[in-house]
Amino acid sequence: MLNLAKRSYLAAALGLFLAAMPSAAQRSASLKAAHRRANATAQDTWWKHAVIYEIYPRSFQDSNGDGVGDINGITSRLDYLHDLGIGAIWITPMYPSPLVDFGYDVSDYTAIDPLYGTMADFDHLVAEAKKRNIRVIMDFVPNHTSDQHPWFKESRSSRNNLKRDWYIWRDGKGPGQPPNNWQSWFGHSAWQFDATTGQYYYHHFYVQQPDLNWRNPEVRKAMYDAMRFWLDRGVAGFRLDAVSRLFEDPNLHDDPILPGKNAYGDPNIQHKYTDNLPGIHDVLREMRRVVDSYPGNPVLISEADEPNITELTKMYGAKGDEVQLPMDFQIADVNKLSAPEFRRLLDEVDHNAAHDQPLFFFSNHDQPRQWDRYGDGVHNDQIAKLMAALLLTTRQTPLMYYGEEIGMRTTPPTRKEDVQDPIGKIGWPEEKGRDGERTPMQWDNSKDFGFSTADHTWLPIPPSAAEYNASVESKDPRSIFSLYKRLLALRQSEPALQNMREGSYVPLDREDPYVLAYLRKNPGSSDSVLVVLNMSGEERTVKLDLASLGLKGDSAKPLLSAPEAGQASMSLEHFAVAPFGVFVGSVY
Repeated sequence: MLNLAKRSYLAAALGLFLAAMPSAAQRSASLKAAHRRANATAQDTWWKHAVIYEIYPRSFQDSNGDGVGDINGITSRLDYLHDLGIGAIWITPMYPSPLVDFGYDVSDYTAIDPLYGTMADFDHLVAEAKKRNIRVIMDFVPNHTSDQHPWFKESRSSRNNLKRDWYIWRDGKGPGQPPNNWQSWFGHSAWQFDATTGQYYYHHFYVQQPDLNWRNPEVRKAMYDAMRFWLDRGVAGFRLDAVSRLFEDPNLHDDPILPGKNAYGDPNIQHKYTDNLPGIHDVLREMRRVVDSYPGNPVLISEADEPNITELTKMYGAKGDEVQLPMDFQIADVNKLSAPEFRRLLDEVDHNAAHDQPLFFFSNHDQPRQWDRYGDGVHNDQIAKLMAALLLTTRQTPLMYYGEEIGMRTTPPTRKEDVQDPIGKIGWPEEKGRDGERTPMQWDNSKDFGFSTADHTWLPIPPSAAEYNASVESKDPRSIFSLYKRLLALRQSEPALQNMREGSYVPLDREDPYVLAYLRKNPGSSDSVLVVLNMSGEERTVKLDLASLGLKGDSAKPLLSAPEAGQASMSLEHFAVAPFGVFVGSVY
């Protein structure tokens, strides 16, 4: 009988062969995918033009009155999303889960958690979305599973189990000592001792989220098969959670210790040996081959908090064969109104070495909403409109977070006993967790503001929902919602904004410390869209000379402004912009 080492080696070799050698049907599909890429102009790359809308399913719409949002609730709101101008929805995890991390601890990659509905409900959602030309993007969690996943239960059962090497197991340095100083993202050691086998397992996040061993080809094959399961059901791609953390240093070098303490009172360390290791690019190329073997140009969106545009550009792949849309955290986390800073970052993105476009966002389920982060406490609504214009007129794929279009605000808990997010329970009171940006969607002024009919929703809805909800704001032409809707309509009607790949971005008046101005030029035409954003609390006057760009006009015709300009055209010689003002106009 083969010993364990030989069995493991042969299993790994077989897994590598199976992962690397697609079936005849998959080879045929890959050839078709290559043909599609070679003839990209014949088929629209939808993700370059679509506005993507993130839905946190617990909080979008409850259809059965239990206080928690669900799949049928999302389906019931597809007309709203279509009318708004949304082309795709990314739904955060709906897989079966113990909900330690509210779905990011997955216990089955090929099923739906009963809390959200059934697989039939999901199929119905995809079909109804397709009728409205809305694509569905799944959240895929490749870095780790739940400790309740059958794979991990097998892995921890004995050192000889065939799935032992599906996770990262190591001996400690000594009695009661973890293998090294690596820390979890949520504080304390990233190693958890397991008494059953007397070894430690590695978890970059919560103890209940053991990391998968992506050096094991069997793991890779299993995860790619899970992706194929959802692609077979008609999903349009995946947002890849925490993808930069897939690999760890096999030699277990200690991470460098930095000055000070972290938010959990631990030594402050740099995640040098557990983040952004080169192996991730092999995996991303393999994932890209999986999605490229399906029709319809499925997309990969990477969540990787890259420190600069050079590192972000690597996510596209040396041959454009990895992620189509890397999320740009540099733009997302400016966290202040700074025309010079946004101008610098937009320039860097526009000149990235891959010559492709990223995905921009300002809010999501992991960070306070932009209404609060960029607002000054007095002009938050007007600033929200300015940020909407920045998001929806630059050359990139925009990602909106549910409720952003109505000015939803962050509403953190005020008492520890009300906290749902484990981060808040661990770090209270300095860290209140992410509940504040995950509160239920505010639809109207009926019970639970239209989200549910329950006596208690899973998170409370703030009183501000009486003013900030979709129904009230849809009747007010000056509301945040109305501005979003007009901007989204402009993206569909104006070729210079619509053509995201070929339409150029041209910065103007580069030295202005307060006003960010740029052109979006339509290739093959003199038509251009001028965007002027005053990022200060005072009126500013600018002079824009467009003659050097081949534009002869000396005025701009308003397409949209906030506050309303009230003029037929604006002189480029003397262009006054209100405090935190927005102007979008056509020039020739």
